[in-house]
Amino acid sequence: MIAHRRDVHIVGTGSYVPTRVLTNRDLEAMVDTSDEWIRTRTGIRERRISEPGQPASSLAHQAALSALESAGITGADLDLIIVGTVTGDRVFPSTACTLQNLLGAKGAYAFDISAACSGFLYGLSVAENQVASGVAGTILVIGVETLSKIVDWTDRNTCVLFGDAAGAVVIRSTGGEGGILATRLHSDGTLVHLLEMPGGGSLRPPSHETVDQRLHCIRMSGNDVFKYAVRAMESVASETLEAAGHAPEDLALLVPHQANLRIIEATAKRLHVPMSKVFVNLDRYGNTSAASIPLALDEARRTGRIKPGDLVEMVTFGGGFTWAASVVRF
Repeated sequence: MIAHRRDVHIVGTGSYVPTRVLTNRDLEAMVDTSDEWIRTRTGIRERRISEPGQPASSLAHQAALSALESAGITGADLDLIIVGTVTGDRVFPSTACTLQNLLGAKGAYAFDISAACSGFLYGLSVAENQVASGVAGTILVIGVETLSKIVDWTDRNTCVLFGDAAGAVVIRSTGGEGGILATRLHSDGTLVHLLEMPGGGSLRPPSHETVDQRLHCIRMSGNDVFKYAVRAMESVASETLEAAGHAPEDLALLVPHQANLRIIEATAKRLHVPMSKVFVNLDRYGNTSAASIPLALDEARRTGRIKPGDLVEMVTFGGGFTWAASVVRF
């Protein structure tokens, strides 16, 4: 006998960005680039940078407090905390456990998910099934990155792209209509070499050599990533909409991963979704990886771009390669 699956709703959102702003003009003084070159190729004008000694857990904590307030609950009400990140405070224990302590969520269990830019939607999918099956009642899902701490500031092809941020959602069953209608996840491990941080793990443990070779910094084959990203995002967005029983024209808003404006525009074009229905904040924050979608989702809700009853799709692509989408009726 198949147990009844409960509805799963996003009942609160929150986000946080560091106060320090690094503009394209600032980067001109640091590396051989220009404001025009960055804007025309990426759509980015500025990004936020965390301070020294400001770890991922600090950003996640602020976003979590905002999401909990939005949901009208406290950390004590949480059953589970999931953090999507590739720049956690340390290799272990998890940043989620650190956050559990900061929130006083003594009744929650906690763990991290490493799926690069797809980390938040991977986490949301796990959380959705925990709620739907009745294993957990109230879950906090966070995407947080401090990518500035693993960027090679001498590599003009990557250092201009990334920023630091955190975004969070609270999910639970409400007994109401709508909620998360469908989520789909994918990965392709044959392409790991196209977007990675080569050093720091058991394959290339930290050493003077790995530090000297800057193997603890992001490496990316930009043209290949662009090509795969557009195809994968269009494919998973279409697949997930079909699973939810909807078509692109039904969407009130598309919330894509904020990696590159050209990727966003190409994906929207392939889906036949007008840019007027696409949320973009890339110009102000750059690529914040796992934080990208929950940050955009929170801004969209707080600025009135998402209203009750709206059909919204989130879609992402990241290192691994990983890609995912989720369709939600708010």
